[in-house]
Amino acid sequence: MKVLLISANKETTPYPVYPLGLDYVAGGIKDRHQVRIADMNQLKTADALAGDLQNFAPDMIGISIRNVDNTDACDPKSFTAEYLSLIRQIRQHSPAPIVLGGSGFNIFPREMLEHLGADYGIIGEGERFALFLDAWQENRDCLQIPGVIKKGSQAGDEMPPPWQGRFSRHFRPHMPHVAHYLEHGGMLNLQTKRGCHFNCIYCTYPLIEGRRLRLIPPAEVAETARRIQAAGAKYLFITDSTFNADPAHSMEVARAFKKIGIKIPWGAYIAPARMPTDYFKIMADAGMTHIEFGTDAFSDPILENYQKPFRTADIFDAHQKALDAGIYAAHFFLLGAPAETRQTLSETLTNVQSLKRTVCFFFSGIRIYPNTPIHEMARASGKLTAGRSLMAPCFYSPDGISLSEIEQIATEWADQRINWVFGSGGDATAEIINRLHARGRSGPLWEYLIR
Repeated sequence: MKVLLISANKETTPYPVYPLGLDYVAGGIKDRHQVRIADMNQLKTADALAGDLQNFAPDMIGISIRNVDNTDACDPKSFTAEYLSLIRQIRQHSPAPIVLGGSGFNIFPREMLEHLGADYGIIGEGERFALFLDAWQENRDCLQIPGVIKKGSQAGDEMPPPWQGRFSRHFRPHMPHVAHYLEHGGMLNLQTKRGCHFNCIYCTYPLIEGRRLRLIPPAEVAETARRIQAAGAKYLFITDSTFNADPAHSMEVARAFKKIGIKIPWGAYIAPARMPTDYFKIMADAGMTHIEFGTDAFSDPILENYQKPFRTADIFDAHQKALDAGIYAAHFFLLGAPAETRQTLSETLTNVQSLKRTVCFFFSGIRIYPNTPIHEMARASGKLTAGRSLMAPCFYSPDGISLSEIEQIATEWADQRINWVFGSGGDATAEIINRLHARGRSGPLWEYLIR
């Protein structure tokens, strides 16, 4: 079969993100099918996609939906209308069945399938697409495959167990969408494991990937990094929910990078928890230049409320050790926990002021997603009416302080600090990053805001 995989994501704020998930889907089906990837970030318009549809004439179309919205309570934007328009335009140029998947789809599978009018959806990891295609070719009932749902049928909405097979990434450096990212910042990405065993009250990772960590062998990760480097990448970002969730494994990945000769800089999202004494030095020796700390709050009561595995002392300690190792450090804060008050907000902002040589990104309001602890809290407290759809952006409002007050207070504290950024920085930040990319700069670039 000829299978066209489409990355529907067009969000480029603060920078475009390579569609890593489709490499894994392609890896799972390439041995039995002819596969092509179309990236809307590269194609830009449905008219450009029409050329791919007509020239390739796919028998099956898979669409990856990465994000439902921008998760920013200060400037909420839903992407579902864009996806609906995309699917309607695809229908004008191809009779092929459309199958939805991706992390965003997994959060609202049934609702999104019916709303967008696709034919099928695959709940869980994209490797299940291979099972679907086999059943389709053999005229077997696709709905017997765990995770497969069909428009108009209410069967099979449960999240299937995490994928137990091998992860096979099919990275093809000469594909047009790869060239697009190499030309716009040179940042490609990498995965070292799936799953998340943390208990953060707002997070969907444990729902989508499961709680058990499934580790990719460090040598295999390093070999993929080497191929990406050889393709011309100027920067690597590790997309794991938390790179240091298994400290020993992440240290072995770093050592494998050094052994195989990874020369380009790289970064990752890390929890500011207590790590082995030499952890950050090992990372820096292997080429890590950027750490994005998932800090969320700088007040112990709020960190406890979030069910974080660290406290304020750990944040200060991790930050200093990263700086001592010569790594740029940024912190991401999520203001507006259920227990947030003016006092806890003030404590967080006071501690943020004490951080040296950093840039801090602030988001106000917790996006409520189905089947998360914050969803249950919102229902139990009467903040959500029965039957309300959560597909449109919906944020938790704490009792002790309103989201508008949080935004006002935090903005006043920022007081023109260039290294305090609210949300992703908006279109202005994206435009600055685009100009830096045009001048040959690569990577996340937030290091230019460090003060």
